[in-house]
Amino acid sequence: MIKFTVITCTFNAEEVVERTLDSVLDQTYSHLEHLIVDGASKDRTVEMAEQYKAKSDAEDHCHDVIISSEPDKGLYDAMNKAVARATGDYVLFLNAGDVFPSPDTLETVAESVGDGEALPAVLYGDTDIVDMDGRFLRHRRLSPPKRLTWRSFMKGMVVCHQAFYARTDLAKANPYDLSFRYSADVDWCIRIMREARRRRLPMRNVGAVVVNFLDGGMTTANHRASLKERFRVMCRHYGFVATALMHAWFVVRSFTKK
Repeated sequence: MIKFTVITCTFNAEEVVERTLDSVLDQTYSHLEHLIVDGASKDRTVEMAEQYKAKSDAEDHCHDVIISSEPDKGLYDAMNKAVARATGDYVLFLNAGDVFPSPDTLETVAESVGDGEALPAVLYGDTDIVDMDGRFLRHRRLSPPKRLTWRSFMKGMVVCHQAFYARTDLAKANPYDLSFRYSADVDWCIRIMREARRRRLPMRNVGAVVVNFLDGGMTTANHRASLKERFRVMCRHYGFVATALMHAWFVVRSFTKK
């Protein structure tokens, strides 16, 4: 059976982290490790993580919970540290505040992997947006295609980062580029998919919602800077002309919808 490495990067996240920890604890799939990489929080985040680990041990879960807390150079640096420590077949990111939609989410994802075949490079699914109380707000505007390729992101980030499960060996070989502050996840996903194409590895749509994403977040709070940076990412992978034409189409589309 495949093993998942769930990665939660935190910094002063005491208001939202408990729901994420409980969500992982409730997973019925036993072959997983949970890496909590904290950036030296000043609040109760680490204390709450330790309580979660103790609860997991006491209830005899087969989940390995590993906690570290030290200063870092930001979210993507923390993610790189976590990927370097991962021992699962796949890595997935569940940020503080985000949750699995149901206790059998990882069971569903694992069942999408066929027996006796090469492990897909990427397993991916749909995303729902929820509020602070976990109430459904809407489906994510961009939805994943039935067949994902590295060119799919020309139309935007059609798969949410938290719904993108990457094979660990590919993730370790393609760390996040720290020159990007807000859009390194977009660049990372594209590089993983390009590597999948080079190795002729499949990417599989799970056909289910695999994450409830908390409305807001770092990219939302820095929307303008994120868009500028995302343009640079797309130019890197698709070229300036193709990126400029695609963005011109985005503008035209936004006006025609009004």
